[in-house]
Amino acid sequence: MGYTEFTIEGRNAVIEAYRAGKPIDKIFILDGCQDGPMMTIKREAKKHGSLIKFVDKERLDQMSETKRHQGVIAYAAAYEYAQVEELLEVAREKGEPPFLFLLDNIEDPHNLGAIIRTANLAGAHGVIIPKNRAVGLTATVARTSAGALNYTKVAKVTNLGKTIEELKKEGMWFVCGDMDGTSMYDLDLKGAIGLVIGSEGTGVSRLVKEKCDFVASIPMKGDIDSLNASVAAGVLAYEIVRQRMN
Repeated sequence: MGYTEFTIEGRNAVIEAYRAGKPIDKIFILDGCQDGPMMTIKREAKKHGSLIKFVDKERLDQMSETKRHQGVIAYAAAYEYAQVEELLEVAREKGEPPFLFLLDNIEDPHNLGAIIRTANLAGAHGVIIPKNRAVGLTATVARTSAGALNYTKVAKVTNLGKTIEELKKEGMWFVCGDMDGTSMYDLDLKGAIGLVIGSEGTGVSRLVKEKCDFVASIPMKGDIDSLNASVAAGVLAYEIVRQRMN
């Protein structure tokens, strides 16, 4: 199955895309451009939580496929996002306690795609990503997920910490992966659980980590002290799977 990543170029085209409700993940704007249409685009981008990057004309010219970008290029999601409630509904339909992945600071599309693939295989009911400082559902993510994106719902939220607080009211509890935590083998990871994973570079942000109930570490015996984010997600997820099966 092929995947299409929507590239939208030109001021009117980008404005119309926002008005039509297309999920735009990232937008590149000519630095210093302050005319009316561009100000409208900036307002729409902020209102919809799109990641804004200001770049020079040379960068836009290199990125442009049409060579008629008019100072703006937008990247729209290859897939529609779900609502968090839809993820919980999947768990209810299966008669299972919710099992969700929450991803903080994952900017590499290959990592995101691999994690979505793992989430599907581990029986998770969905994945939650933040609007800012994170990659969206691009074509690269879709390809790397090896088809899992067709079956595993992904929700995008404004504030990951606030989302955790709201899900706690639904009876969920949360564990985040961090090398300074308690060994995952010493934690009870059963029940309605959210697994929080950060990037290998910055890890889970302090504010999000403070919302978690437990911090889990993966025992390591080698000479380096960190795993790729998608590998760490897989190791922790399958410890959760093991405990849920027992």
